[in-house]
Amino acid sequence: MLHQLSLKNRRAAAAAGGVLVLAALGVNAPAHAASYGTPTIGLSVSYLSGAVGATGDPVVTVTVAQSGADAAALAVAASASSKSSVAGTGDVTVTGTGATRQLAVAAHARGYTDLTIKVTGLGGKTATKTLHFAASAAVQNTADTRYLTGSSDASAAVDAGDGYVVVADDESNTLRLYNRSASGAPVKSWDVGSALGADKEIDIEGAARVGNTIYWTGSLGNNKDGEYKSDRNTVFTTTVTGSGAATRLTVGGSYKKLRDDLVAWDKTNGNRYGFAAGTADGEVPKQIDGFNIEGLEFAPGSTTTAYLGFRAPLVPPKEGGKALMVPVTNFDKVAGSGAKAAIGTPIELDLGGLSIRDIRKNAADQYLIVAGSWAADDNSDPYALYTWDGVAAHAPVKRADLPTADPGGWEAVVDVPDLTVPGARAQLITDAGSADLYGDGTEAKDLDHAEWKKSRAAWFTVGS
Repeated sequence: MLHQLSLKNRRAAAAAGGVLVLAALGVNAPAHAASYGTPTIGLSVSYLSGAVGATGDPVVTVTVAQSGADAAALAVAASASSKSSVAGTGDVTVTGTGATRQLAVAAHARGYTDLTIKVTGLGGKTATKTLHFAASAAVQNTADTRYLTGSSDASAAVDAGDGYVVVADDESNTLRLYNRSASGAPVKSWDVGSALGADKEIDIEGAARVGNTIYWTGSLGNNKDGEYKSDRNTVFTTTVTGSGAATRLTVGGSYKKLRDDLVAWDKTNGNRYGFAAGTADGEVPKQIDGFNIEGLEFAPGSTTTAYLGFRAPLVPPKEGGKALMVPVTNFDKVAGSGAKAAIGTPIELDLGGLSIRDIRKNAADQYLIVAGSWAADDNSDPYALYTWDGVAAHAPVKRADLPTADPGGWEAVVDVPDLTVPGARAQLITDAGSADLYGDGTEAKDLDHAEWKKSRAAWFTVGS
């Protein structure tokens, strides 16, 4: 008992008891779970799109931290899925060991799911974030397919060099720069509307590059309700500096009377193509005798004469009619400095009853023409790929029928390889704005989140 101890021993016992009390309170005790903070987790995006069976789907960057702990000690994994038939926790892969990780999702079925992504820190402390995932259905040729997210309405494309492409959208006035070999969001974007004084969509449908100048054209037609909207009657230029991921665009010149020039030219020549009727108030553009431009490319060996490729009208305007191209012989000055258009001799091409959806050439003046229906129907209408030498008197040659079973209509060809090389490939891009990508009846252009909007790019063999 304490009263039986000497004074010296009583003091030693009291000191020992105090140490026990302090230890119980955690004072000067060894570090343990109570000294670690709650971990943090961040996702580079909250919304992600994938596709069943896709190659190289977009990834999410995950950042984690915990005070008092090395980031390498933290574990990251999916802990829950609201619809595991679309993608379950086991379909989420996380790579990396430091403060920054990469997360990928392998989709099993079309639809939506919310994935809970959890970081577990030292001391058993956790934190979570939700990743809203949307999966589109499997498509043909998945190994050669990539998805350009942020927009679903790709309408024109121009090679930017070093594996990158500038893509226009016919539902906005934004140009976007993408990595051609990887699915994902644009690395840069430029809204050209304000620089062009365009409050509404230009309905960009065609593009062609000469040196460091890209020429762009709106559809020039009425809108889908048959109304004239002046911003759609726009052609313009952008100046390119740099290449690849370092590409920069600056808006140059513009012109907003090319449609007027074309209508006046056709009237002077006896209304052969019905441009005045096709642009009349109440006339919708996508009909067999309508007025709608979707292709733009320069004539062989020329930096001044550009071909305007028409989706409508067909010539004559009946089934089996020919596709129409109209040369503008001073297009460099029209788009560059606002000169009145000088119209050349029109060209009528036999594309098997299809019209022009895009046209592109290479430095050797080898052309690829994407041919499709004039109609505003679903994407099951026929599409075909033709080669041509750019000479009006020479007929295009059908190279292939393009697949139509998957969502999106073929709308743009990025560039043209040497067509004499066996196995040479070209990359084409779809406009998927009207497609129900995720099976809920929502058109892609109307989806709430830009990350879920996407166009599909695919490679096709075109070399002889």
